[in-house]
Amino acid sequence: MKSLSADVVICGAGIGGVSAAYHLAARQGIKKVLLVDERPPLSLTSDKSTEAYRNWWPGPGDTMVRFMNRSIDLLENLAGESDNFFRMNRRGYVFLTADPKKAALMEQTAREISQLGAGPVRYHQGRPDNPHYSPSPRQGFDPQLRGADLVTDQALIQKHFPFISDKAIALLHPRRCGWLSAQQLGMYLLERAREHGARFLKGRVFEVAVSKGRIEGVHVQTEDGTTRISTKAFVIAAGPLLKSVGAMIGIDLPVFNELHGKIAFNDPSGVISRDAPLMIWTDPTVLPWTEEERNELAGSDNTKWLLEEFQGGVHFRPEGGPGSQTVLALWTYDIKPQEPIWPPVFEPEYGEVVLRGMGVMIPGLIPYLGKIGKPIVDGGYYCKTRENRPLIGPLPVQGAFIIGALSGFGIMASMAAGELLGIHVAGGELPDYAPAFLLSRYEDPEYQKILASWDAASGQL
Repeated sequence: MKSLSADVVICGAGIGGVSAAYHLAARQGIKKVLLVDERPPLSLTSDKSTEAYRNWWPGPGDTMVRFMNRSIDLLENLAGESDNFFRMNRRGYVFLTADPKKAALMEQTAREISQLGAGPVRYHQGRPDNPHYSPSPRQGFDPQLRGADLVTDQALIQKHFPFISDKAIALLHPRRCGWLSAQQLGMYLLERAREHGARFLKGRVFEVAVSKGRIEGVHVQTEDGTTRISTKAFVIAAGPLLKSVGAMIGIDLPVFNELHGKIAFNDPSGVISRDAPLMIWTDPTVLPWTEEERNELAGSDNTKWLLEEFQGGVHFRPEGGPGSQTVLALWTYDIKPQEPIWPPVFEPEYGEVVLRGMGVMIPGLIPYLGKIGKPIVDGGYYCKTRENRPLIGPLPVQGAFIIGALSGFGIMASMAAGELLGIHVAGGELPDYAPAFLLSRYEDPEYQKILASWDAASGQL
């Protein structure tokens, strides 16, 4: 058995683990940081998302808005120092509805989130005294773009987004949102961490040594055999495997996993503008089928469900640089908890369902149905707590820490999460939102009362 030593061992090299390594090594000055994963960094879940970010988060309270604002601040700093190596933009998110009731709810929600600290709401109703509305620039991350624009003038919606269904009557455009290259962000953080002494070990953590309630070491299976790493600090950053790694130190972590997919398809006719923001159709949707298709689907118990009304939330964004025709689209219409398996298995109808749902929002895509082949389906697992907030901080075993349950917001939360984890490990002054992400929050009777009216879809698209 080989032997090593480290000041901190991080189990998991997804975006959470890599950000933790960066903050521990480059920001907290801890030299012997060892990142352990049996897969290459950022290859399990982190590269399976839309790579988007937003500060547009609902309550209760302003915790998530402040947390995400801090994370975006740090992302902007990194983009500035790296000449925007990871191609961060600020195109925003655009929520759309064709339902007057949803339009009213959209306005109410906008006011509530604005009051939580996400920025002012600007109203555009087609009157000449209203402030000017225009979509965000294609490139760059202008820090002045904050708050949101609420457009309730259908002509104005069609002027700027002519490919969207003319049934859309309201548009909400939060601005401190956009996307970036998660892979390049992760590689940038990893290289900076390595420059400050952090190392990566390819292997599987299979045992954690605990003595008298303290972390003593970690056992890793590598291609060359078993390696024992002597350490007093162990960070669980295992993504969808959070629960199984927690069990190694005798802790039953209150998390579960959902499988989330995305599709990639080409838009050769240029139906969707390549300058489009991330756009979300919020209304429940019945998929567009021909009468012949409907009769065929109705004839089988296995396919009848495809005729039912689906919950809202189908969304998309353009992908790729100049000359690209690729569009990424997602729709989380089935969120049952499940155990992770690799590679993930998606229902065979998923790509078809998403593409047809896109056709409701963007009628110009309907001619593609059945003519562009099967879209590419990919995705990964969201590891979540019941209220969809992360776990970051110390665990009951001395020297054990967690950065996880980052759900579908791992990329956008990564910098603030890594920073917070680093402060916990180094013993620095914590931000005031730190208690909201501790495992110990579940021991608070007042928090338990709040949980009774909370669900795991909070803040999720």
